[in-house]
Amino acid sequence: MVADAGAKRVALITGASRGIGRSVAMRLAQSGRHVVLAARTVEALEGVKQEIESHGGLASVQAMDLSDSGSLQAGVEKIAADHGRLDIVVNNAGITKDNLALRMSDEDFLEVLRVNLLGAFIICRAAARPMMRQKFGRIVNIGSTSGVIGNAGQANYAAAKAGLIGMTKSLARELGAKGITANVVAPGFIETDMTANLPQEVKDRVLEAMALRRLGTPEDIAEAVAYISSDAAGFLTGQVLCVDGGLTMC
Repeated sequence: MVADAGAKRVALITGASRGIGRSVAMRLAQSGRHVVLAARTVEALEGVKQEIESHGGLASVQAMDLSDSGSLQAGVEKIAADHGRLDIVVNNAGITKDNLALRMSDEDFLEVLRVNLLGAFIICRAAARPMMRQKFGRIVNIGSTSGVIGNAGQANYAAAKAGLIGMTKSLARELGAKGITANVVAPGFIETDMTANLPQEVKDRVLEAMALRRLGTPEDIAEAVAYISSDAAGFLTGQVLCVDGGLTMC
């Protein structure tokens, strides 16, 4: 059965308790989506849920642990069962274990790939089933410019995000005939907890390389996700949108 476009779209956002994930959830709720906020513990999500509801939006929470494949599969299935649909998936949650390649352990390399790449794949695979039944879906994977141009000290993270691009393009080819799009939004340097502790000299070098000469905000990313996940973006798939102030010009 084709999903009723007039019904409330249901959007799953992982890592929704703070930063980019929180801003995406707020923006999609503002657009009339029922947002399902996911993180390892639901306690971290309650504040976001209450804020969305205080503005008249609809939100619910779902515990999902990116390091536990069973948790991810069960979480997606529960969301689809509870709401009778799953229209949008935003894979935002992830981890970093930065180090120079010569000092990086096998364990740290594999852990970042397992969480950031395999975790996203498991969610996409699980979400594809209800989306195929609906003949509608929007998969938005949050990548990084590190996965486009690389970044010193992030061989593991860059590899995971580059893999995310290849995976997303493959999903776009596999699922397109069912009305499902798959795209990557690749943030550059964004004002989040991850960049807050960067040395000022590093920030200065980054700003000098950027056409817009400013760090991005989580809201900048949320606006890009809002469009790519909208009904209006039905002819956009398999693409990488670098939201980076002109850092990579990709």
